[in-house]
Amino acid sequence: MDLMFNSGAQGAAKSTPPGELIKEATTATFVADVIEMSQKVPVIVDFWATWCGPCKTLGPALEKVVREARGAVRMVKVDVDKNQDLAAQLRIQSVPTVYAFKGGRPVDAFTGAQPESQLKSFVQRLIAGSNAGPTIDDYIAEAKRVLDEGDAQTAAGIFNQILQEAPDNASAMAGLLRCLMAVGQTEQAESMLSRLAPEIARHPEIAAVVTALELARHAGGVGEAAELRRRLATDADDHQARYDLALAYYAGNEVEAAVDELLELFRRNRAWNEDAARKQLVKIFEVLGFSHPLAKSGRARLSTLLFS
Repeated sequence: MDLMFNSGAQGAAKSTPPGELIKEATTATFVADVIEMSQKVPVIVDFWATWCGPCKTLGPALEKVVREARGAVRMVKVDVDKNQDLAAQLRIQSVPTVYAFKGGRPVDAFTGAQPESQLKSFVQRLIAGSNAGPTIDDYIAEAKRVLDEGDAQTAAGIFNQILQEAPDNASAMAGLLRCLMAVGQTEQAESMLSRLAPEIARHPEIAAVVTALELARHAGGVGEAAELRRRLATDADDHQARYDLALAYYAGNEVEAAVDELLELFRRNRAWNEDAARKQLVKIFEVLGFSHPLAKSGRARLSTLLFS
């Protein structure tokens, strides 16, 4: 998949025409279609026959997996009855037999019909480490980076394009929901969440968005940060003011300041309001993601306080 987009607008996806992804080959075209092409992109060769029952199952399933790879791999079909010399040269003893070529030589193979999950694993192994173009995961990572840099509109365009290619991609859906939250469209985000299939709604990234929406709702009910800071200047042990200030910071996208205030509250009185400071910290860390630097440092500081 090749996404094209302009700043602030969705783009259009470009994909390799199906005729180039999957083609019939003969002895005469095998070098060009397989050996030479595999120098550029991995090529899967399906040796089959019209009289072969399992071939009728394997062929369409393999074609489906190849198309889903969006040009990262090609497929060539060889009728062994019409190309007996080639089949003999490659020592094809039964059909269906599938070879994978990379760099002009065979690198993997299997015989007989296989379930779709095994075919996907076969293709993924072949793609790994090749010079194929960016994957959907690459585009998701790029969209997340754009969102982190504050350009929610462009990020939303990328996530939308990904979802056109892969409607059930939970990571892309979570990214789009975060974009909506970033521009204040929380009601639309909640509406989209309510329509998600249960198996997608259970995905950890979607669950983190649900937590983020919950935090945003709570943050919307607290007072102005300036007034809360004034209260704390008067009484540093006004725990409710510190807790509300943390939520106000979070609502203003000052997440690090929110974490600092919650950690300070936990240090002063860890049991206040039924462990509210720690619970909110855990929610924020969940929203940030396990590998986020602020989540890592925040968890480390919380652990230090817990065992001090």
